[in-house]
Amino acid sequence: MSTCSVYPLPYQANPAQYFAAIRHAPDAVLLDSGRPTAERGRYDLLSAWPQATLTVSPDESGSDFLQRLRKNIAQLGEANLPAGYELPFAGGLIGYLSYDFGRHLEQMPQLAADDLHLPDARLGLYAWALISDHLAQTSQLVFHPTLAERERQRLITVFSQPVAASKASFKLRGPMAPDLGAEAYRHAIARIHDYIQAGDCYQVNFAQRFRAPCVGDPWTAYCALREACPTPFSGFQSLPDHGAVLSLSPERFVKISRRQVETRPIKGTRPRGLTPEEDAANAAELLASPKDRAENLMIVDLLRNDLGRSCRTGSVKVPELFSLESYPNVHHLVSSVTGELASDKDALDLIAGSFPGGSITGAPKIRAMQIIDELEPTRRGLYCGSLVYLDVRGEMDSSIAIRSLLVKDDQVCCWGGGGIVADSQWEAEYQESMTKVRVLLQTLENL
Repeated sequence: MSTCSVYPLPYQANPAQYFAAIRHAPDAVLLDSGRPTAERGRYDLLSAWPQATLTVSPDESGSDFLQRLRKNIAQLGEANLPAGYELPFAGGLIGYLSYDFGRHLEQMPQLAADDLHLPDARLGLYAWALISDHLAQTSQLVFHPTLAERERQRLITVFSQPVAASKASFKLRGPMAPDLGAEAYRHAIARIHDYIQAGDCYQVNFAQRFRAPCVGDPWTAYCALREACPTPFSGFQSLPDHGAVLSLSPERFVKISRRQVETRPIKGTRPRGLTPEEDAANAAELLASPKDRAENLMIVDLLRNDLGRSCRTGSVKVPELFSLESYPNVHHLVSSVTGELASDKDALDLIAGSFPGGSITGAPKIRAMQIIDELEPTRRGLYCGSLVYLDVRGEMDSSIAIRSLLVKDDQVCCWGGGGIVADSQWEAEYQESMTKVRVLLQTLENL
């Protein structure tokens, strides 16, 4: 098997300094671990100029699109990293799967309006990446063996030259406003309670959208959001016509490393306190909450089932249940489900069997998705989809695109939601949906 080549660069703790060099390149993409800590976030990964860009067609089945991805990654060809390098990517696919990619995998109603017109999946096939390892404090260019020497030298030059500070701005042209009023939100929660009482479902994740007209460079917005709310599954993906995906997600979807699988669902949220005492009380309340623990356990069970479709029989385990993770704006209740990929399955089989993530749909999953389509007036698009990389070795990691924004057609959209169960109070859920995105909305409004 061929071996990638690695070219060292000066270590940068903040990927923005390197990404600025390719900000305007076609299909520039950054997967960003925020401000990494010992517990969360080790690598940043960025690239541009893909060898191919793959989008799912409106009438294409999910299995056909995933097979196209397989063919493209096979054409790039398997490769290893040189001995001594422990890096997550050796060339392969990077991009997004929108929540609505789930419509290509399962039969779904077509009630929610598609007013954003975003392709349901868009991934590039990249033969190089710049990877920063925050544990080892190294930055390096990784070149797939098929990348021409001339292109390698061009990239070395690109990242070895100083980049002038950007003067680009980003501004909202009005406040971020919700699409749903409080009364419409209350009515939707009442309908979900009716479905739960009728035995249709146990939990439904319900979300609302906020949006505003905007002007300027979304990269400027991302840098400000990253400063205000660093998270381990952040990312920025350029889209055509000056659009972009901006994600500040704290949540892993599925990871594969050496055929070992992990998913880390978040279910349960409290706001950070204004004082250390209030903050500790909010965290303790979340950890002790029977309702939040029950919701979390419900999704853990769902994900055990999802992983079981692609993992070796008997390998699915729950090594971590009800852990507390804290971010600048919220505390979260997080669990971990692990498994070992079955010998006849690959990473894309795992995606097919578990997408979209159970923590942002509900249980049972398909019925919850049908109810979401009925009650949310517009399609989610990027929100609750996934930013993902899959390399030629079969290594994969992916987020659940919560706390994420879409800049497209001179407007910016953001979503907030939560899991609704039998004893959910609509006022509290309405407030939680605001709490989750408040720091993002306020950051944009202050630019």
